[in-house]
Amino acid sequence: MNVKRIFGIILTLLGLIGLLLGGKDLMAGGVAQASLVYLGLGAIFFFTGISLIRTTSDTAK
Repeated sequence: MNVKRIFGIILTLLGLIGLLLGGKDLMAGGVAQASLVYLGLGAIFFFTGISLIRTTSDTAK
C-alpha cells in the first residue's frame, strides 16, 4: 500500500471526526466559534484526504 494513500486515509478519518465533533457541538448550542473551527478544519482534512486517495495511483512493481 502506498504511503500517500495511507496518509489520505488518516486525513479522511481525522476530518470525519472533526466534522462529527463540530456538528455535535453546534447542535448542543455550544460556542459558535469553536463549532465553526471544528467544522472548517474537519472539512479541509476530509476533502484533502479524499482527494489524496482518489489521485494516488496504484502501480504494482
